[in-house]
Amino acid sequence: MSESHSSFPAILPSEGLHVVHLFFRLERVAWDFLDGEERRERCDKLARVVAEIQSLPRTQLLPFSMVSPKSDLGFMLLTPDLQDADRCSKRLGEALGAGILTPVFSWLSLTERSEYTTTEAEHTQSLKEEGVEPGTPEFDEKMKEFQYRIAKYLKYRVEPDLPSHAEWPVVCFYPMSKRRNLEQNWYAETFEHRKALMAGHAKVGRTYAGRVLQLITGSTGLDDMEWGVTLFAKTTSEIKAIVYEMRFDEVSFRYAEFGEFVIGIRMDVPSLCERLDLL
Repeated sequence: MSESHSSFPAILPSEGLHVVHLFFRLERVAWDFLDGEERRERCDKLARVVAEIQSLPRTQLLPFSMVSPKSDLGFMLLTPDLQDADRCSKRLGEALGAGILTPVFSWLSLTERSEYTTTEAEHTQSLKEEGVEPGTPEFDEKMKEFQYRIAKYLKYRVEPDLPSHAEWPVVCFYPMSKRRNLEQNWYAETFEHRKALMAGHAKVGRTYAGRVLQLITGSTGLDDMEWGVTLFAKTTSEIKAIVYEMRFDEVSFRYAEFGEFVIGIRMDVPSLCERLDLL
């Protein structure tokens, strides 16, 4: 990195990673003034910047070609230190040279646990209702499976290891909040009621396992809405299907407010430069 890490003290969350979504418009007129050699040098610089950022500890950087007139290219950055998140965001915006990339949208959030995650006590009660009693081999086996599944889920929520672009090429991002209207106030509901509603919401999401991978990150106090939702899929059909089905769930149709949706295709930097016709 061009700036020493010792220049500023690290700003670390108590748990998890900072997540920055960045979307840029390419200023084609400015780019077209460059000759072929300078274009290649700037594309090489973008590749170097991306590689340097990806080499940082506990850091992931995903480039996208955006399928929308809203923006041309985008990045999703996950890194623990807010200093690095800020430094890297600025480097990405300048990697092709001053005045070439204009920021059109960004989002800051944190990876986080869900407060509605099922506890061992709740799972024990569910097993007892199914006739599986504590102390039996069947109970021990089911509890062990539950503990493994929850530990894996929580690790993914807090320290996600995102899949390769070859496996999951389609990315969708949108921000959302829960309504706080007089008659539709999510936060006026009891925790027990909210948790029951979220359990049903999650049940719908689990039917898309292996088809859609979602990462929900918290942005309360960090950006304009309360969460950022990132969906990865192999086709746009799966993105469309899960968003459509979820809107019939009470959590969505009664309480959810959505921001703008954007769709991108994940690529490495050489492919991105080719797609943008930069060479």
